[in-house]
Amino acid sequence: MRQRSVVLLGFGFLAALSCFAMSSVPAGAAPKFVSCGGAAMLGGAQLNCSHLDAKKPSQLCNFSWALLLPNNVPQIASGSFLLPRGANNAIVYQGSGFTGALSEPIILCQDQR
Repeated sequence: MRQRSVVLLGFGFLAALSCFAMSSVPAGAAPKFVSCGGAAMLGGAQLNCSHLDAKKPSQLCNFSWALLLPNNVPQIASGSFLLPRGANNAIVYQGSGFTGALSEPIILCQDQR
């Protein structure tokens, strides 16, 4: 009995850890000098980005992110933003009514010239 409860506690810990890992994910497909990350939990979702190289021009970026509504229906959040040089932890998307993320946020950027 004791051995089984240890296994169940270990499984619960792994489930909680994987749930946290899925809700806080790095962004995919962003250039190396643009750093983005997002999280969806506790009813809200937020995507932040930073411009890491002052020599590179401002970036015009598009994002797409699959999020989960409370009734287990997926919803795609998408949009565009301009990330100027030197931007640090700029909030590029903020929404409410989501219980989690179904995918990593996907960000595609190009030089603004």
